[in-house]
Amino acid sequence: MANLIEKAKLRAFVPPSALNNENFEELASKTYIEDVPAGTAVFKSGDTDKKAVYLVEGEVELKADTGAVSVVKSGTEQSKHPLGNVQPRKHTGIAKVPSKVTRIDSDLLDILLTWDQLSGIEVDEIAVEENPSGEDGDAGDWMTRILQSKAFLQIPPANIQAMFMRMQEVPVSAGDTIIKQGDDGDYYYIIKNGKCKVTRASKTATELTLATLGDGDAFGEEALLSEAKRNANIIMVTDGVLMRLSKEDFNALLKEPMLNWVTRDEADKMVAGGNGVWIDVRLDSEFKNNAIPGAINVPLYMLRMKADKLDQSKTYILYCDTGRRSSAAAFLLSERGMQACCLKGGLTGSA
Repeated sequence: MANLIEKAKLRAFVPPSALNNENFEELASKTYIEDVPAGTAVFKSGDTDKKAVYLVEGEVELKADTGAVSVVKSGTEQSKHPLGNVQPRKHTGIAKVPSKVTRIDSDLLDILLTWDQLSGIEVDEIAVEENPSGEDGDAGDWMTRILQSKAFLQIPPANIQAMFMRMQEVPVSAGDTIIKQGDDGDYYYIIKNGKCKVTRASKTATELTLATLGDGDAFGEEALLSEAKRNANIIMVTDGVLMRLSKEDFNALLKEPMLNWVTRDEADKMVAGGNGVWIDVRLDSEFKNNAIPGAINVPLYMLRMKADKLDQSKTYILYCDTGRRSSAAAFLLSERGMQACCLKGGLTGSA
């Protein structure tokens, strides 16, 4: 029977070491130790296994397709990072001595990292706008506010029309919980009228109120972008009406039109032409281990704070390991009216 990895050993690896406790526990509950006899292949060149393989004990020889050979020993700085982390693999890994490895599902790890780094973006970005007259305003005001936002300038008019046609009107009452922290993301919401509060459970089990939302404000996109759990509660303060769009319609009508994917060759040409700038949205420890030459490092969780300092005249090419974190980052930059695109396949799939 396979044994779960010791949490102290898992904490030594990058990027699992950066996960918050809740997400780290989720990963630890699914991460097992594997014994590899000396002379046995850990993976082979050409494999597409979507696993991040870490060396826990022993030594692994990495032989590249070019013939170059290197050896990774456990306990070294190099062993903190995944072995030969490119898909399809460009190396064959052979255990030189009896060794132990762990294989982490790359999609699971990236989803947890994305969720971790997006936590707080939704509520921190909220600008509370009170109506000084105290009146509800015209029924079409919420539509006007949405259409004037930078996010919708990049969406085809036909998609916007389809969005309004597919939205469901949902009457709500004061005290109703619209989104519950920890639930799966299912809808994107716009407040037609009414007010709600954003809360989050603290470590002491008390509920913290983080912000208040009103007419025309939107919420719920972060869990849809990261394919992860809700990071806050949304509770109605007054009676009102919400407009909601399903996850499937959100992805098709809003998310995809705002994302532009480019190949490595296309991106390199943009950079060589002087207009493109690489942004690595991974953690600093990942960036230092392997990065595209000339890239700047702006981790996803820092992006909202540094976006205003970016040059509006440039096109930013965002990348991570798989494309998930960079797509969330590109969406956030696009919401701010900036030109952003994502490296197709990420680092592990574009090399």
